[in-house]
Amino acid sequence: MMLRWLSVLLLSLLLNGCAATQKTGRLGDRQFTFPQDTFDYPNELIWEYQIDPATDQMVSHRREPPPQYALHCFVLTRSARQFFQYASFDPSRPKVDQATYRNLIRRITSENPRRNSWPADKILVPGYANLREFSQAHESLFKAESGGKAQSYFQRGNWRMIFPFSRRHQERTANQLRKSILQNAPPVIHLVRFPSLTINHSMLLFDCTATLEAIQFSAYDPNDPTKPTILRYERSRRTFVLPSNNYFAGGRVDVYEIYHAINY
Repeated sequence: MMLRWLSVLLLSLLLNGCAATQKTGRLGDRQFTFPQDTFDYPNELIWEYQIDPATDQMVSHRREPPPQYALHCFVLTRSARQFFQYASFDPSRPKVDQATYRNLIRRITSENPRRNSWPADKILVPGYANLREFSQAHESLFKAESGGKAQSYFQRGNWRMIFPFSRRHQERTANQLRKSILQNAPPVIHLVRFPSLTINHSMLLFDCTATLEAIQFSAYDPNDPTKPTILRYERSRRTFVLPSNNYFAGGRVDVYEIYHAINY
């Protein structure tokens, strides 16, 4: 009996997993892809981090010279989502002047990230194939027009991190994040360890793989735009785990979604 139950559960997970071939009930018209839908430049770190071999703890010191573009993780993830939702690209069209591109960036990043647009209503960006190419060619323009670091400090969902995160809440969150990905509505998340603040960061999730033990999410981490980052949700512990990297020692993180409730 137990074997039959496990077989049914496994079959259900496989049929409802996060493979692109199983996507149904789409809100978006296409799937978010890496690196085409991400920025070419990083959110720079104010501190340099490394593991102390004697204590196995993360230690840090200020970067010298100081970074020129730091504390913009929320700006980058939000803007990536806005370009995914509201922009279309046509590399066959001639490139235009800086003033026109400046206006396009302003228009797209002023759209509501909690909504979506119909394909016919997308804002056209001529001369480039995707956001990665566009941001590579106009990095300074994007940094000037996408939003300042204050938008990270005063992101209106920040209040949530001061309240406890139950394991039940994290289970619901993992399931909702997976559902959003299946609907081509890539969720933007806030990762915290309050009150320690060993991590206080934003990522955008765009793919996932579900098994009996875990859900493995693929993420755009604006601190490292060179490759996807893995965020793992462990079912037995009902806990999200982020591997160690150059700004976090690795381990449990609490996660909640921001810019939720996408609709047409």
